[in-house]
Amino acid sequence: MMEGVNQTTTGAEQVHWRLEDLYAGVDDPRLAEDMRWANGAATRFAEAYRPGLGGLNAAQLAAALEQLEAIRQRIGRVGTFRYLSYVTHADQPAYGAALQAYEEAATAIQNQLIFFDIAWNAVDDARAGALLADPALAHWTHLLRNWRKYRDHLRSESEEQILSEKRVTGRGLWERLFDETLTEMRFPLRGKQMSEQEVLTLLSNPDRELRRDAAESLSKGLEGRLHTLTTCFNAVLADKSLDDRLRRYPHWLSERNLSNEISDGMVEALEQAVVGRYGLVARYYRLKAKLLNLSPLMDYDRYAPLPGGDRRYDWAECRRIVLAAVTDFSPELGGIGQRFFDEGWIDAALAPGKRGGAFAHPVTPDVHPYLMVNYTGTVRDVMTVAHELGHGIHQYLARGQGYLNADTPLTTAETASVFGEMLTFEQLMREEQDPRRRLGLLCGKIEDTFATVFRQMAMHRFEVVMHGARRAEGELSKDRLAELWMQTQTEQFADSIQFSPGYRWWWSYIPHFIGSPGYVYAYAFGELLTLALIQRYRAAPADFVPGYTAMLKLGGSKAPAEVVATTGIDLEDPEIWSRALDYMSGMVDEAEKLAGVR
Repeated sequence: MMEGVNQTTTGAEQVHWRLEDLYAGVDDPRLAEDMRWANGAATRFAEAYRPGLGGLNAAQLAAALEQLEAIRQRIGRVGTFRYLSYVTHADQPAYGAALQAYEEAATAIQNQLIFFDIAWNAVDDARAGALLADPALAHWTHLLRNWRKYRDHLRSESEEQILSEKRVTGRGLWERLFDETLTEMRFPLRGKQMSEQEVLTLLSNPDRELRRDAAESLSKGLEGRLHTLTTCFNAVLADKSLDDRLRRYPHWLSERNLSNEISDGMVEALEQAVVGRYGLVARYYRLKAKLLNLSPLMDYDRYAPLPGGDRRYDWAECRRIVLAAVTDFSPELGGIGQRFFDEGWIDAALAPGKRGGAFAHPVTPDVHPYLMVNYTGTVRDVMTVAHELGHGIHQYLARGQGYLNADTPLTTAETASVFGEMLTFEQLMREEQDPRRRLGLLCGKIEDTFATVFRQMAMHRFEVVMHGARRAEGELSKDRLAELWMQTQTEQFADSIQFSPGYRWWWSYIPHFIGSPGYVYAYAFGELLTLALIQRYRAAPADFVPGYTAMLKLGGSKAPAEVVATTGIDLEDPEIWSRALDYMSGMVDEAEKLAGVR
């Protein structure tokens, strides 16, 4: 085996989450008991409230919502356990079968509750307004008002039930096929069969030949499975188009914008602001080419560490750095963060059958969130831990709002995660004195920020043209998808990056395109909003922390503009994006200064 592929240990090899806080194991009888309870409770709920929901007074409606929340929370608890068990054992059919069985049972239970949304939206505006003004419904006001925004997109109860049932055996299975295909794929590299996560990690290796070989292995591996992956894409694209037509959404992004509680105009303004600064991307990568003494700079060189910037961090160091950053900002938040490490709320080990990537799962308010990462010891992995811990702390604090109000729209969901990354970056910079490593850290942060803003916006633009092409042209070939991918990728880099031939297939492994259409612009939104928050924090640290903590505790109980306003930020201010992008430009200025090129 050639040198460079061997992976050093990090101390994260035995870091697995303790799902016993949910259930004792996959055979715990409480799993079936909780589903039976939820089914019976849903039946009784429908019998009690279906006949006269529109005639309830405010106190009675509040009582109904408490019951509805309890049912959905119990279903959610079981579903969380099944899902978290599955993502670390995706190569074992029994776990996939258990998750599928849960989804079918949960759908049947939820179908008994569909009447509630339809009946609430059938209440006339005057009556609904009077109810929403009653103090008895204060806790539920935003939720109920938001549900009414979907009134033009709901079908009849029987139609909604059919759509719900079909999703489990339709789009849901295509998503599962996509996930399992990528999980079981192995990419040959220098005598070793590597997982997707392992080969992607090598794209930030200091050895350029190894980066090139890793990129080529990924490209060839994806190309060999394009028939399946392209079929998954087309199935999901067609399903989304059909769903939008049946629900009378005017365009493919309407449903996502509605759930994000953001106007089409605000998304367009964000896109225009980001695309208008694409020149900053080319400027930075020209600098990186000089620093690496490479011409041309290839796509697989984008995340190459600078000389002296390839330091590894074991799990203990990662924990210390991330917790120090959060605790320095707020001892309260730091104490919450420590519980994730101390009490088995994180799964960090690389393991066969484990899904790639990283996420934070809010679980249910009566338990606690869980984090999944695949830790290999790079500085980018440290940032990923900080990112997911930010999510986890946010989710933990929002539990006080209850199951139905805790979840945040995507526009604010990424704020705490990106804020945590920025705090951790500043902690790393405080601890590092070596000028070369400081430049490496700064460039790494620039690249991560660019990936969150510019790369995600480029992927959003790919989704725009992909959904448009599928609706106008019919089923898309792998080559047509590749054409759209390269069109939207190359425009951000101008001539600063040269793409290898196989890069044209890299659209095919992005899970958000399959599982969460329209999701990715929220990353850019969250990153730029966080840069605005960082600027405000630096201006008045002591005053900022209480408002920031209050923002996290609100969860999704108010509209995003109201939630963010607790920190003094106005989301309606059109200059918010420009100021944040100016901050990013300043980061490149600083890198050029440290590099001595200006």
